[in-house]
Amino acid sequence: MNKYEKEQYKAIIKWKEKKPSVMSRLTGRALKPLSWTVERVIPPRAIQGALTGADWIAQGLTDTEDIKRDGKVNQISELRHKDLQLSDKLANEVHNWANGIALAEGAATGASGLPGMAVDIPALITMCLRAIHKIGLCYGYECKTQSDKQLVYGILSVAGANNVHEKVVALANIQAIKVIIAKNTWKKIAEKAATKTASGEALVITIKNLAKQLGVNLTKRKALQAIPLVGAGVGAAMNVSFVTDVAWAARRTFQEMWLQENGLIIEPEVIEPCE
Repeated sequence: MNKYEKEQYKAIIKWKEKKPSVMSRLTGRALKPLSWTVERVIPPRAIQGALTGADWIAQGLTDTEDIKRDGKVNQISELRHKDLQLSDKLANEVHNWANGIALAEGAATGASGLPGMAVDIPALITMCLRAIHKIGLCYGYECKTQSDKQLVYGILSVAGANNVHEKVVALANIQAIKVIIAKNTWKKIAEKAATKTASGEALVITIKNLAKQLGVNLTKRKALQAIPLVGAGVGAAMNVSFVTDVAWAARRTFQEMWLQENGLIIEPEVIEPCE
């Protein structure tokens, strides 16, 4: 492991240990009445519906040609073994692009206050899922299979954690999913789950639970957006804040996978995922 790779590995550990942002929790307590109103307009079932369709849309919007061109490879998979610093550079460009889109979209929908959230939340979720898919490409990973989809949702769950417990659970689930991907055992686990004989290994990230978690997180972040005029600035700021959390979760997750695949750190142990 070279100096740069060691620095990134330390950063991954630091990111894992970092507590979720307190900003959304403090905002939620201070603006509880507005948070209650926002939750009624954008209930978890609406977020659940957005998640169901957004990943398919995000995959469709995620082209590979620019990553192959800038990474100077013929196939995305070549980036898995090329150079971590190059992959980080590509991911940083994707991250910055996602922040710019989030800023513009949040300002546009936030200007109308509460009604704009009906458009803003699904768009934000789609942007975040696209960012995860695109960042995965930077490290050589195309998220196309069922287990890959679970990894994408796991990353979103880490970014949307409302407290330390939720983050620990999400990180444990991501680790379990990575083991599944590495051992190509998803089909067997899915079969166990279908027969209802699976133990904790059957995991994983359910859309319903993820929607509930994101509902709490986004409601608190966006309480002030319910106020017209003020909403434009808040919508822009909070969208960038959430996309940043998602992008870093994706970057750290795929960095760790890259280091593991190149034999630079030990593969994670098989653990029983938390519920």
